[in-house]
Amino acid sequence: MRRYTPARFTDVKLTGAFWRERLDTVLARTVPSQHRQLAAHGILESLKLPKPVPPVSIPPNRHNFTTQIFWDSDVGKWIEVASYALAHKRDAEIEAQIDAVVEDLAKAQLPDGYLNCWYIQRELENRWTNLRDNHELYNAGHLLEGAIAYYQATGRRRFLDIMERYLDHIAETFGTGPGQKRGYPGHPEIELALVKLYHLTGDKRRLDLAAYFVNERGAKPNYFDIEAEARGDDHYWAGTHEYSQSHKPVREQDKAVGHAVRAMYLYTAMADLAAELDDAALKRACERLWEDITTKRMYVTAGVGPSAHNEGFTKDYDLPNDTAYAETCASVALILWAQRMLNLDLEGKYADTLELALFNGALTGLSRDGEHYFYDNPLESDGSHTRWAWHPCPCCTMNASRLIASVSGYFYATSADSLIVHLYGGTETTLDVAGTRVGVMEESDYPWSGAVSITLTPEAETEFGLKLRIPGWARGARAKVNGEEIDVAANTVNGYLGIRRRWAKGDRVELDLPMRPERVYANPQVSADFGRVALRRGPLVYCLEQADNPGIPVRQTRLPRNSEVRALARNDLFDGATLLTAEGKAIDDDGWQRALYRTEPPRERPATLTAIPYFLWNNRGPGPMQVWIAEEV
Repeated sequence: MRRYTPARFTDVKLTGAFWRERLDTVLARTVPSQHRQLAAHGILESLKLPKPVPPVSIPPNRHNFTTQIFWDSDVGKWIEVASYALAHKRDAEIEAQIDAVVEDLAKAQLPDGYLNCWYIQRELENRWTNLRDNHELYNAGHLLEGAIAYYQATGRRRFLDIMERYLDHIAETFGTGPGQKRGYPGHPEIELALVKLYHLTGDKRRLDLAAYFVNERGAKPNYFDIEAEARGDDHYWAGTHEYSQSHKPVREQDKAVGHAVRAMYLYTAMADLAAELDDAALKRACERLWEDITTKRMYVTAGVGPSAHNEGFTKDYDLPNDTAYAETCASVALILWAQRMLNLDLEGKYADTLELALFNGALTGLSRDGEHYFYDNPLESDGSHTRWAWHPCPCCTMNASRLIASVSGYFYATSADSLIVHLYGGTETTLDVAGTRVGVMEESDYPWSGAVSITLTPEAETEFGLKLRIPGWARGARAKVNGEEIDVAANTVNGYLGIRRRWAKGDRVELDLPMRPERVYANPQVSADFGRVALRRGPLVYCLEQADNPGIPVRQTRLPRNSEVRALARNDLFDGATLLTAEGKAIDDDGWQRALYRTEPPRERPATLTAIPYFLWNNRGPGPMQVWIAEEV
């Protein structure tokens, strides 16, 4: 069923200013600072299994649970980020740091292959007794992804060999055979890593193990109930197995429920397996769940999971702004899922959501200085929400940075006889298309401008299809090949402009994707946004931040419906950014100092409103912000 294969991030070079700046920041500042934080918080030391065993440094939460159990996963994700960095630029110091971690993991690994530093050091007798909560398989998945990335970047197999031994142990422990546990991860992740390993090695045992974990999920009786009874746990703190999407078999699921990150990782694995195993039922389930999320449960920024209570989903159209959780990890995982759906069907709706999440829900998670983060991403703030340098559960730190460090892998894909361009922003690559090597140079100032130029350089004249994404917001798009106009509307199917011809060296395609400032309205059932409007230009959602509106309380603004919204290029701000401005109104506080209510309406005064891209907010210190603005009809 897999029809399209993404280009490897190592095969695509970022040349455009927007992504090059982000990548350079991750390489120069984020990777080193994260290593310092891992050391400062005892995470690297924990891999050495120090004796005597030190006390737990992160106190248990209200569920008697410490996030210290996840530390192995943080190490795995850092190795993955650092390896992506090495693929862009080799660095002996970073390689030495990774090798030191790998040596510690090699020494910690048990003779039977088991490798989880928390359990080996503190409670080995309890390993594999609480898959529901304690993340052993999730940790293994992130370690495996780190090992794969390090091998791809350097060719060194030591870490990968360690993880292969661990996988052999896991495969012996779990399954439907005699003496095996019928368990699966409480937090999906290892499934994605196993499919990656299958792509790398061709070892079908790894694909089979991923399929087992997905197929077993939600089977009756529920395995999490069986293991809880065995350990004498008669109270599930989450209350329902919807929290881990194990309430019913995956092919029967049609509503996004529970923890948002777990859900996104599970759906990504389902799409992966649908592609690899030609599983139509898994594909249909993914399509149902996609429809549910994108039409009833997703923020305008592509954030998902509104509630801090379960870090996840609640009910249809429940999308509060000031309390929005919208975890950075969930948007990153939504991007992973969208890319897998594109592998199945070249549907523009998947690419549109991927891009929306990339530029808004996920990119906001990492500051411009590369060393501060958002875990949750509200769409409105009174100024109390701010970025932090580290977190007791630092999952989002490495998730945001590993996305940026590997973002080049989301731009292109190939099929048997076509080259597909999903994203724009300045890239160079050479890919195999229709039996020949084709050089591609894409030039643009995206996302600030929709003017795109693509030059193709096949080794020999070759006929193949070129499919260029026309974003859903790009109404009135135009295209030319070697200066000759192409009928975009007539040649666009499911959001992709198809151009099939015999291509020669130097052939040039020009795209004009109009980036007009737009107003966006929410479904009336989203009560938090009733009577409000959001602003968007191209792939970017905008917000009012206090720093750009001095003297105008942003939460006391109104935007008349007939007010023109204009784009304003600001080369002096954030190394160049396009802002939006409009003539609006500000509600005056005068006369309200001693009144909570009164019969006279508040006075208004004219005000010029200035909005910045949402991903840039809170880079100049905390302050009030809002995405949704009250609209005056």
